[in-house]
Amino acid sequence: MVVVLYSNVENYSREHEEASRNIQQYLSNPINAYLLVKRLTTDWKRVEELITEDVGKAFVANITISRSDLKFPTDEDLNGAAVALMRLQDTYKLDTSQVARGVLNGVQYSTGLSAGDCFELGRQSYNNGDYYHTVLWMQEAMNRLQDEQNRTTSNKPDILEYLAFSTYMQGNVARALSMTNELLELQFTVVEKKVKPIEEMTERERYEMLCRGEVPMSPQLQKDLRCRYIDRGIPFLKIAPFKEEEAYLDPRIVIYHDVISDAEIDTIKRLAQPRFKRATVQNYKTGELEIANYRISKSAWLQEYEHKHVQAVSQRVEHMTSMTVETAEELQVVNYGIGGHYEPHFDFARREETNAFKSLGTGNRIATVLYYMSDVEQGGGTVFTAINISLWPKKGSAAFWYNLKPNGEGDYKTRHAACPVLTGSKWVANKWLHERGQEFLRPCTLENQPPDDDVGRY
Repeated sequence: MVVVLYSNVENYSREHEEASRNIQQYLSNPINAYLLVKRLTTDWKRVEELITEDVGKAFVANITISRSDLKFPTDEDLNGAAVALMRLQDTYKLDTSQVARGVLNGVQYSTGLSAGDCFELGRQSYNNGDYYHTVLWMQEAMNRLQDEQNRTTSNKPDILEYLAFSTYMQGNVARALSMTNELLELQFTVVEKKVKPIEEMTERERYEMLCRGEVPMSPQLQKDLRCRYIDRGIPFLKIAPFKEEEAYLDPRIVIYHDVISDAEIDTIKRLAQPRFKRATVQNYKTGELEIANYRISKSAWLQEYEHKHVQAVSQRVEHMTSMTVETAEELQVVNYGIGGHYEPHFDFARREETNAFKSLGTGNRIATVLYYMSDVEQGGGTVFTAINISLWPKKGSAAFWYNLKPNGEGDYKTRHAACPVLTGSKWVANKWLHERGQEFLRPCTLENQPPDDDVGRY
C-alpha cells in the first residue's frame, strides 16, 4: 500500500513540475488533458481508499472537503476527455500504441500512458457502448501490463474480461471464447482496408481524410487560383490593400491575410471568455437553439458598441465583402479545445428549415466571414466536404464565401466542417451576413451563376 502511495506521489510531482513550466502548452496536449482529469477522478478515489486504510477517515474527510472546494473534475469530465481522445484517434488515424507513448503524428508530446491509463480509456469506451475502442485500448493495456506488474492497479483478468465481451460484441465469438477460457493475451489483427477513390467514399470518410490533409487539390484546379492586392476603390485600402488568396473558384472561397490585429484578437478573447457557454445549433424543425454532440466548442456573442475593436472587426467585413453588416448577426466568438469540432453542416437554412432565423427577420444567411484568431499546432482545419478542400487556421487571416447563389438558392457545395483540434487551441470569430439590405449590393439573378461584375467584386 505504501509503495503504491509513494508511486502516486512521484507521478503527481513529476507531472506538476512539467505542467508548471507552461500550463497552457501542457493542457493543449490531449493526452495530458486526459491524464490530468483521470488523476483527479478515478486515481484520486484510489488514493483516498488507500489513505483510509492507513491514516483514517478524518484525514480523508478533510481532503474530500478541499477537493470539493477546488472543484475537481467529475466522472462526466473524465468521460468527455476520453471521448475527445477517441475522436482525435479516429479522425487523424492515430496508431493506438503511438498515442499511448505520447506521440501524436510523429511528434513526442508527453511521457505517455501507463497500462492503467490505457485500461481507463478502454473502460470509458466500454461504458459508452463503444466496443471497437474498448478492444484497442484494453489490448494496449495488456501489452503494457507485463512491464508494469508492480506499478499498476490493473490486472490481466480485469483487462481480459472487458476484452472478451467487447470482442464478442464485435462478432468474434471464437476469439472471445478463447480469451474467456484461457486468459491469454489478445493478438489483435488489423485488417488493412482497400483504399477507395475519393468519389466513392462516404462524407464521413472524406471529412476525416480532409482533416488529415490527405486530399490534395488537383493541379488542374490549382492552376487557375490567384493571389492579389485589392482596394475596392476605398481610400484607406489604397494605402493598405487587402491581401486576397483564392482557395476555390466554384463556389468562390477566398482567404484575406492580416485582416485582424493581435490587439483586436486579445480584446475579443478577453470580452468573450467570461460569457462562454457550450455552443448550440438550431433545430431545423422548431428553430430553437440546442446542444448537440456533433458540435463541441464554447461560444459567446459580442456587439459592436461594447468596444472599438469589436466595432472595427465587424465593420471591416463590409470592406472585405462589399456588403452591409447592418443586418448581420452579432460577432460570434468560438473556442475549440482539444477534440473540439463541428461536423459537416450548412451555414444557410434549407427550404424545409422554415423556422430558421425567423426571429431575426433578416432573411437567410447570404455569406460567411470566418476570422482565424489563433494558429493551431495540429488539426483544427476548416474542410469543405462537397468540393474536397481544406483551409488551415492562420492567426490574423479570414475566410469568406457566399452561402447562397445569386438567385437566392442555397449553395450545397459550401457544406463544411471544423476538424477536431489535435493539439493546441483554436479561436475563431464568425460574422454571418443576411439577405436583407444586400438587394442593391449583390443583386439577384434568375440564373445560379453570378454576373461578371459579381465575381470581380470580392
